[in-house]
Amino acid sequence: MSLAGPAASAARAPIALLRLGTYQALAYQPGNGRMVPTQQHRAALSFCYGEQRVFGKLRPGERPSIGADVPQRQIDAEQALRQRLQQLGFRPALRQSQALPKDAGEMYDLPNEAAWLRFVQEQLPTLRAQGWQIEIQPGFAFDLLPVDDWYVDVQQAAEHAWFDVELGIEVGGERISLLPVLLKVIRSNPALLDERRLAQRSDDEPLRLQLDGQRAGAGQVILPLGRLKPILSLLGDFYLRDAAPPASDRLRIGRGDAPRLSALEAPAVRWSGAAELLDFAARLRDFRQRAQRPPTGLQAQLRAYQLEGLSWMQTLRELDAGGILADDMGLGKTLQTLAHLLCEREAGRLDRPCLAVVPTSLIPNWLDEAARFAPALRVQSLHGANRQQHFAALADYDLLLTTYALLPRDIEVLAAQPLHVLVLDEAQNIKNPGSKAAQAARRLTARQRLCLSGTPLENHLGELWSLFEFLMPGWLGDERRFNRDYRQPIEKLGDQARLTQLHLRIRPFLLRRTKEQVATELPPKSEIIQWVELSPAQRDLYETVRLAMDRKVREEIERRGLARSQIVVLEALLKLRQVCCDLRLVKPVERLPRGGTSGKLDSLMEMLEELLLEGRRVLLFSQFTSMLALIEARLKERRIDYVQITGKTADRRAPVERFQSGEVPLFLISLKAGGTGLNLTAADTVIHYDPWWNPAAEDQATDRAYRIGQDKPVFVYKLIARGTIEEKIRQLQERKAALAGEVLETESGEARWPLDEHDIQALFAPLP
Repeated sequence: MSLAGPAASAARAPIALLRLGTYQALAYQPGNGRMVPTQQHRAALSFCYGEQRVFGKLRPGERPSIGADVPQRQIDAEQALRQRLQQLGFRPALRQSQALPKDAGEMYDLPNEAAWLRFVQEQLPTLRAQGWQIEIQPGFAFDLLPVDDWYVDVQQAAEHAWFDVELGIEVGGERISLLPVLLKVIRSNPALLDERRLAQRSDDEPLRLQLDGQRAGAGQVILPLGRLKPILSLLGDFYLRDAAPPASDRLRIGRGDAPRLSALEAPAVRWSGAAELLDFAARLRDFRQRAQRPPTGLQAQLRAYQLEGLSWMQTLRELDAGGILADDMGLGKTLQTLAHLLCEREAGRLDRPCLAVVPTSLIPNWLDEAARFAPALRVQSLHGANRQQHFAALADYDLLLTTYALLPRDIEVLAAQPLHVLVLDEAQNIKNPGSKAAQAARRLTARQRLCLSGTPLENHLGELWSLFEFLMPGWLGDERRFNRDYRQPIEKLGDQARLTQLHLRIRPFLLRRTKEQVATELPPKSEIIQWVELSPAQRDLYETVRLAMDRKVREEIERRGLARSQIVVLEALLKLRQVCCDLRLVKPVERLPRGGTSGKLDSLMEMLEELLLEGRRVLLFSQFTSMLALIEARLKERRIDYVQITGKTADRRAPVERFQSGEVPLFLISLKAGGTGLNLTAADTVIHYDPWWNPAAEDQATDRAYRIGQDKPVFVYKLIARGTIEEKIRQLQERKAALAGEVLETESGEARWPLDEHDIQALFAPLP
């Protein structure tokens, strides 16, 4: 085809004219049966000879000029321009499109969106420089505006704990907030909020954004995904938690969000008003780099990770922040905390007393460690019937000790005393936010709040909320909102986006180290499942109890629903667990049945005789003190010496000293009374007679032996009755441990729990 008109008679070289356009259309998508928006892009090539424009190849026999007024077409030059376009990846368009008028020129297309973007960003400027004329039609999808600058503007809100943040770009001298722009993109592409999928995408990947059409800078920009990832992460947290995203151009964040905001730092970003937030984030992020020295009065050599923990607590104190020291049991959380308090005293900041709330069983441990490692601290235990005599002089001490049981009773006195540092040891004791201890702890006034716990999350995410509500009230929202935004989506739906957002939110304020990470000098630990068979009488009773409990549980669930039947379910499972231990825990026995009352107890005694003959030192744990009494009777029959700690043990030091000194080889311990606060490194063998729902409780018990100071390999035996409720509990343990690890340490994995209908069916399944 050729277009005629006035022209010069002399032949001249053609100038390439490239027109670019996009057609917005709707296309039927068979997969979901919906009409979805699509775009078609085209490039039209024509050749300009002066005022004349022609395109299309000559047909056979057609002359390069028609009449005296038509210019002589340069066929070879036109072909060279076509080839140049094809070298850039263009191919003749085989399908018609309304992206450009039919007479716009010879139609070309590129294979995909990425190719179009690369052409516009990298190749189009070269064509312009080579003399090509470029015409961009209104609405062309790749009509991009240059980004002049990036900015972050921070304004402190009237409530000084909050900051209003605007993140944006400058285009054509105009500042444009990215918040409303990105919200539009998120609505159409929610995958941008998935941290795991986002992390897998290249930082160099471009993201095309349509700017607000009402602005002078309306149009499109291309931004590298790497620059947007921290913005999307921060924005995603708000988007997930708010049914209606922020309507303004600004986000309101707390100081705790500063570490995530600081991820936007780059040389090309202009910051204003953000000095306080950036300093907060930098110090919290770089606490390992500070030259922290242990206090001069500390009578201990801190290991590298313990010095790191001290640096972390000191940094939090400087920033008026609290946190959870979640080291594994045995890594010295008490020692690190005493070092922190001693630093405060030596710096002259301890003008108020500190208070540590601990389980009753740990009062002697705190007194011993304070006297041994930090003798300069003036310590007073507020425990026992005579504790009131010290109430009038609380301010005279550096460190006060009380218990979770006594805290609610003494709260009026303690709440009236301003504190410097408030420490909750074994902080999972306030996992129930409605408990008297949790309510009392939240009433105390302190400059800094710290939680110590190797298991800040034992059974469900609500426990973690309770700890943070004590540390940083309101940080995770109120309990109802937290359940809606995090607990239900994570526990019931396995929502990985919510899990990642929760992890990112708490990570700066939770320091967790495992033995495997830091205590490399510890000898190996071996866990062994010792399968046992029920005795015939146990099997008969197990089936009888199972049928009765199964019927009772199903009737209760049908009447009240699964969620409101948990107590009945747990009572039924308790009966089955007791049968697995020894049928005498469930019913009295007048005459010894055939095969005995417990296949597990028989197996245990065989194990103990063999282990003790080998010279092993054994810790034996059980949930049931009544089971320990039955074990005691067997030990006395066989004249095996032992010591014991249960909830009724008044003097805990004597049995510990006898065992540690080698006087006796066997230590019987009830899991609740002795699962924490004991240092029993003389042991090299741990036996768990019966499993419990919470694997962390068993791990804590094991850590009585497997802790700093242990120099022997430790063997952990778990006695499991095959095919019973105990085997099912073990499967549930694995699930719970996985979720706790995800929230505290990782950002991936499965996240399902607690009991559902399938679990109930499996738990009450008949014996094989």
